[in-house]
Amino acid sequence: MMEIRFSVSLMFSFFMIFFVGIGNVVMVQADSVHYNAIADSSYKGVDGMKVGGIKTYKSIGKALDDAPADGIKPYLIYIKIGRYYEKLKVEKPFITFLGENKDKTILTFDAASGTLSSNGTKYGTSGSGTIIVRAANFRAENITIENGFDFVANQNKESDDPTKVKDTQAVALKLEYQSDKAVFRNVKMTGYQDTLYVDAGRSYFIDCYISGHIDFIFGAGQAVFNNCTIVSRLGGYVTAPSTKEDEQYGILIMNSRLEKEGIEVADGSVNLGRPWHPGGRPGVNSEVAYINCYMDNHISAEGWSSMSGFRPEDSRFYEYGSNGPGARTSLTRQLLSEKDAQNFSFDHVLNGWNPEENKENFY
Repeated sequence: MMEIRFSVSLMFSFFMIFFVGIGNVVMVQADSVHYNAIADSSYKGVDGMKVGGIKTYKSIGKALDDAPADGIKPYLIYIKIGRYYEKLKVEKPFITFLGENKDKTILTFDAASGTLSSNGTKYGTSGSGTIIVRAANFRAENITIENGFDFVANQNKESDDPTKVKDTQAVALKLEYQSDKAVFRNVKMTGYQDTLYVDAGRSYFIDCYISGHIDFIFGAGQAVFNNCTIVSRLGGYVTAPSTKEDEQYGILIMNSRLEKEGIEVADGSVNLGRPWHPGGRPGVNSEVAYINCYMDNHISAEGWSSMSGFRPEDSRFYEYGSNGPGARTSLTRQLLSEKDAQNFSFDHVLNGWNPEENKENFY
């Protein structure tokens, strides 16, 4: 295919996106963006040496190590096509990961809650994340973030197999501690149980793909998912919010599609969510709303489930404008009025932060 170059300004991006047929995306690089660093899995030189005037590294982690600890503007790490087997913690503000291609730039690790770390202790759910973000103003675009723990193979092992992992929660991305104003555009997040852990601050997901099967979008943070594709890989639950009772909003999924990975995901086998109270702790009142979302037939008529004795009817679970074969009517699925649905916008959920503002000046 002929490469065409443009100089453009787009939200969080220096790519022009063309849709060729159905499902085919061609990324065309612009000329006007400055990279602070490049990660290239095929690079054979010394980490940090300049190639074409830009510091270049074999791994994302090495590039991240050299970023400023207290940056006040975006530090852009351009990540070339490749598979990066790394486990990362982002503890510096204003870090940006920009992949060359969403499907071919892959950050992966295979830790589950019950697998052992290098020091011989179990990772636990919180520690299993392929990437854990602990600082404000993190951005990612055009990249896959994967937890590669093989849930299906593990489930197929005999119960007396000593290699079978009991605790199979395996996080791809976790937002925690000082994370706030995190933005993800055209990012693919894949896993099975507990794929995406939005546990702190405000976050915005636009044009993203998230897959899993049990509680695969969960946590206590304020998160908006706009125009995303949310895919159930097996029967289970989509969300498990643990919203604090003094927070008005938790998880908002809007203008998105709830799909299933294949025909093996049975009709009515997936619920929209269940209330998670970590350790049964008080002070939690789970909140999630689906606004104007397409739902395939894997979504159940019941809609919501209990969890550890906490009931959906005592939680804040809402829908408005659901459509598709999974948009079923039942007494257990609470529908908002048109007036009340207007309160569920990213401006409200994100408490005045508008991630769409100044998008042309992001880089």
